[in-house]
Amino acid sequence: MNETTDHMDETDRELDAVVIGGGQAGLAIGYHLRRQDRDFVILDDRRRVGDAWRTRWDSLRLFTPARYDGLPGMRFPGDGLAFPTKDELADYLEAYATRNALPIRLGVHVDGVRRDGDVFTISAGDRRWRAQRVIISTGAFHEPRVPDFARGLRASIVQLHSAEYRNPGQLQPGPVLVVGLGNSGAEIARELSRTHATSVSGTPGGELPVRHGRTAARFVFPLVRFAGLHVLSLGTPVGRRVLPKLTSHAAPLIRTRRKELAAAGVEAVGRVTGVSDGLPVTADGRVHAVANVIWCTGFRSDFGWLQVPAFDETGRFRQWRGVVESVPGLYALGLDAMYSINSESLPGIVRDAAYLARQLRAPRRVRSTVDGEPATANAA
Repeated sequence: MNETTDHMDETDRELDAVVIGGGQAGLAIGYHLRRQDRDFVILDDRRRVGDAWRTRWDSLRLFTPARYDGLPGMRFPGDGLAFPTKDELADYLEAYATRNALPIRLGVHVDGVRRDGDVFTISAGDRRWRAQRVIISTGAFHEPRVPDFARGLRASIVQLHSAEYRNPGQLQPGPVLVVGLGNSGAEIARELSRTHATSVSGTPGGELPVRHGRTAARFVFPLVRFAGLHVLSLGTPVGRRVLPKLTSHAAPLIRTRRKELAAAGVEAVGRVTGVSDGLPVTADGRVHAVANVIWCTGFRSDFGWLQVPAFDETGRFRQWRGVVESVPGLYALGLDAMYSINSESLPGIVRDAAYLARQLRAPRRVRSTVDGEPATANAA
């Protein structure tokens, strides 16, 4: 599973499905496609299954305990109340793909998807696949986002996006400013505080009300998981009311909270608004003489290669539970808040993949609205 293999016959016939993205979402739906005896492939641009996790910062651990991190048909090994490292998850994904003999083609960068009549054409350089269905499982966040004014910082300042950060050894001596106080920013700032004078800019979107750890994994996470899957979803009245509000705000801090950052000596500073004399400036006018800047400013979507009318005016997929209504045969999986607040997490992906697999078996359905509530009817 670790090397790209040419399977030329795949490009000579019409496949049942092509899955784009070989992370946890692509593997989960691949499991169901295999059980349905579909003729399909999974295309991924990494060199090795799980590399999307292996290339993240060294100390990263999952927020969900191992008991909830397994994909269909294979539990996550080890202590169910432990929080796996990113490398443990990467190795699990690789083992999962091997165990289920999933047809993954690695090192394949998809650069185009178009619909020709009733069949999709998927292109990757000079290679082509034709399929009745395409399932997008790349996630929604692809390109690191850094403010334009970052180019004005002094050349002597080390700048890394969180996607590039691995460990404190990448930084030079001197103070470090972490820009962005989401979970990535909080975790990285706390780690850096052990070796550097560290400040962090940003306002979190709340905090987990209980201490993260084994006790929470045993008693609190089952409730959180249930609420995330079955209450805070577009399938319930309360979910339809509050989910848009929740997703419009920053995610709450889960493991590393503000008081823990303060106890570690991390200084909270204002929002970074620009550059003065090559140094970052915050909203209060303070100039920060730092040697390093870590941009924990998130990612932007890049679906420019998807050449079908799949998006609404805000750039989000027109979909209901992964079924893209405007493009028959197109599906999505693993997107943020696609159906529930947990749709991007491992438990949410497992549930959404099972639902999507059932839709692949059923006749195509057209969604309508009855009294403001979602409803479906068989297509003619």
